[in-house]
Amino acid sequence: MKGRSALLGACRCSSARQLRWHTLPTEPFDLARSVPGRSGLSNSLHAMICNTLLEASTRIRAGQLFPSELLEESLAQIDRLESNVHAWVMVDRAAARQAAMMLDHELAAGIWRGPLHGIPVGIKDIFDVAGWPTRAGSPVSSAQPVQQDAPLVARLRAAGAVILGKTVTTEWASFDPPPTRNPWQLDRTPGGSSSGSAAAVALRMCLGALGSQTGGSITRPASYCGVAGLKPTWGRLSTQGVVPLAYHMDHPGPLAPTVDDVAILYAELAAELPSPQPPGRHWPSPPSTPSAKERSRITYLPGWSSLQPPTLGTIEAFFLERSSADVRQAMLATLDSLEAHGARVKRLPLPPEFAHVHACHRTIMAVEAAAVHGELFCKHRQQFGPQITLLLEEGLRASAVDYSRALQFRRQFQQAVAHWFAEVDAVVLPATPTAAPARDTTGDPAFNSPWSLAGVPVVSFPCALADDGMPLAIQLVGPAWGEGQLLAAARWCEHFAGLRQNPPLGQA
Repeated sequence: MKGRSALLGACRCSSARQLRWHTLPTEPFDLARSVPGRSGLSNSLHAMICNTLLEASTRIRAGQLFPSELLEESLAQIDRLESNVHAWVMVDRAAARQAAMMLDHELAAGIWRGPLHGIPVGIKDIFDVAGWPTRAGSPVSSAQPVQQDAPLVARLRAAGAVILGKTVTTEWASFDPPPTRNPWQLDRTPGGSSSGSAAAVALRMCLGALGSQTGGSITRPASYCGVAGLKPTWGRLSTQGVVPLAYHMDHPGPLAPTVDDVAILYAELAAELPSPQPPGRHWPSPPSTPSAKERSRITYLPGWSSLQPPTLGTIEAFFLERSSADVRQAMLATLDSLEAHGARVKRLPLPPEFAHVHACHRTIMAVEAAAVHGELFCKHRQQFGPQITLLLEEGLRASAVDYSRALQFRRQFQQAVAHWFAEVDAVVLPATPTAAPARDTTGDPAFNSPWSLAGVPVVSFPCALADDGMPLAIQLVGPAWGEGQLLAAARWCEHFAGLRQNPPLGQA
């Protein structure tokens, strides 16, 4: 193994032709330096080498950090904290170390795959990973290893990510509470269904993870665990090799420490994939992959001065009415701060269709989950959890007419939501009604399921702490296929309103 000085020299001498289209910012985004009065991170994660994916990527690219060194820090976090949190189904140390060493040698040879080169990531246990079983949190799923990676996992590998292992999901990515605990308070839920992915990222056991959302399964765990999450537009990312729950609302997406970090993951996941799912008559046609302009907005983010204050919408009806006092206070304080720094905020009315959103979301989820899992459920009913049992029983009882009407309503609601973005860049809302509740639930998805039904992209990030010390988050909703616009707005908002604090469990 060559030393770091040799590696740095090799990287500096590499030709531009050896590098892909990725270029990292020359100066990593530093909240403490950029915003007067903010002190940045208020605690540390057991002296971690890097606290964000972007920081780690920048140091690896500069030859200041080996992928194998970063991996050992992740494994040390797992060794220290996994027995308390239960974020992982399995960790393949040998394969991860072999991959990291290969990436070390590539850097020494002047080869850099892009901003995910050497970054440790976790994979929610509904995505196929070659050589590992996909159990989806169920005792009746197959224990046989699968033969090939899901396309999104293959994309991460090709981009240089180090696949650490499988993270815990709730049973069949549904509502039954997982074994995972919240790293901020162990008696609280981490949310679901991407429970292990959110907890692992919060404790920097990995610097990014794959999750999925059908109701609120990226936004809610990210919010409860104090990290960022992105649910892309429905159909933007491939669902091939992913255990389904409800076809019309399943959204794969990344979780990571910050908005910059999820943007980097998203740009890699969305690049060079097959065309998205057919949009249908009422769904705007997407590009097959992010355009060059969108990539530049997502991946490079070259400097603070290039981002302009966005025009934001917000909705007080339902969302503030259903929020706890601390969520409402945090939301209003965040809006005040964003306006004070130049954002234009418009109050938007709820469309009349909103009254039927949650019932139609539940009907579609129940029917499509029953279509996927009904046969297995009928054979092994006693081995299904109580919440997934209720969902499947509803789906098996539902009529074809009710399902058809729910799908028709979905198209109407998509059109109603699309009208907002003629006036605003994004709609900012509280991400959850409360801070993380007790472990006997995965929390309330009422603030998230409307956007899973509409299929529009959502970014969330933490913005405050509740009185009991738990993280609170906001979510920004964007237009269909407008991930670049949404991420630019979210990055601006995180700059002025983001919380940069780590869970107490991660402190030395």
